[in-house]
Amino acid sequence: MAPRPIAARRHDEILRRLSADGHVSVEEMALRFAVSRETVRRDLKALAGRGHLAIVHGGATRRADEPALADRQGDNPEGKAAIGRAGARLVEDGMVVLLDSGATTLALAHALAGLAPVGPRDKPAWTGLTICTNSLPVGLCLCRVPGIRVHILGGEVSVGDEAAFGTEALAALSRFRADIAFVGAGGISAAGEVTDFALIPSDLRARMLASAERAYIVADRTKFDRLTPIRLQPIPRGTGLIVDAAPPPPMAAALAERGIEVLIAR
Repeated sequence: MAPRPIAARRHDEILRRLSADGHVSVEEMALRFAVSRETVRRDLKALAGRGHLAIVHGGATRRADEPALADRQGDNPEGKAAIGRAGARLVEDGMVVLLDSGATTLALAHALAGLAPVGPRDKPAWTGLTICTNSLPVGLCLCRVPGIRVHILGGEVSVGDEAAFGTEALAALSRFRADIAFVGAGGISAAGEVTDFALIPSDLRARMLASAERAYIVADRTKFDRLTPIRLQPIPRGTGLIVDAAPPPPMAAALAERGIEVLIAR
């Protein structure tokens, strides 16, 4: 059903404001149109349903579509590889590891595979490592490595991410005890907010962070000052952030204030 003329005019104005400013607030639009906040929320929901915007707390932002995994792998591959190696060095044999989907976590999986050379007595470096992941490429990479057992967190597979999300993945995750977790991020704001592209993947990432004894976010320098719509929350204090370059000083200070420890991959 097409929107009524008055609603259509509001929708057009909302989209114009989004185009100019990148975001709109429910409060501002309610005052501008002299309508209730609930009416504006219905407008935003209708526009989000047609793919025009992303709803966030208190308003809406331009829709941010995450590039496909194959495209992300070609974006700063050296930085992602360095982060992957740094993360892999934190893993010890016998651990249960939660490994999120994404290009940087896939680089970490490749680093874990590379840390399993055949020794002088033909004994692999890993003998009792367990990986729990929602990523098909991560699972495929590590299931072939001697000494590693892989569990795939199930659910419907997202084509762009090549990974499973949603209630089935969350239910599968709840059955595991984890020593360490590594999750990706869509962006890191100047105020130290770690953000994501979509709500359902961010829920799984937040649950992974909360489920492990030690938790790390992995994000290369291209994520600095990138704004994506969804806050990754809650992030437990003491969570590490592994990056390939030092964040700008104001961002580093904001991250420290939030209890996030920055580790620079070497």
